[in-house]
Amino acid sequence: MSGVPVTVTVNDESRSVEVDPRRSLLDMLRETLGLTGTQKGCDQGACGACTVHVDGRRVLSCLTLAAQVDGREVTTVEGIGSADALHPVQQAFLDCDAFQCGACTAGQVMSAAALLEEDGWETAEDVRELMSGNLCRCGAYPRIVDAVLAARAAREA
Repeated sequence: MSGVPVTVTVNDESRSVEVDPRRSLLDMLRETLGLTGTQKGCDQGACGACTVHVDGRRVLSCLTLAAQVDGREVTTVEGIGSADALHPVQQAFLDCDAFQCGACTAGQVMSAAALLEEDGWETAEDVRELMSGNLCRCGAYPRIVDAVLAARAAREA
């Protein structure tokens, strides 16, 4: 089977690759582009570890075909902050000790960062509901919710 050309902006950098039309965005990011921050958890869309932003909206990259992002903008966990300037969610995760083993952290951070851009939520219960697609095998949910609320408060301050 021949590949299809895909031109995508990833973390503000235009990239052109040829991919198998059946290849997932997750595999393109990790294996073709070398961006390994996005995690492969269940590879079935059930855990949220592979959450990235496509045109500013959170998506599960294991369920998105690479060819679907042609001409679009993708942001991974590598693209939302830096060691010198963490994203507010990244800082809040550190401050609230919101991760343990790290398997879910990238997806949780990406989902939370997108949530900060969404309207219509205010409470811890809202956060739990809106991030229910991101699973944490260590059970750090209370600290993750605290981190999301802290990031929102820091952003509004």
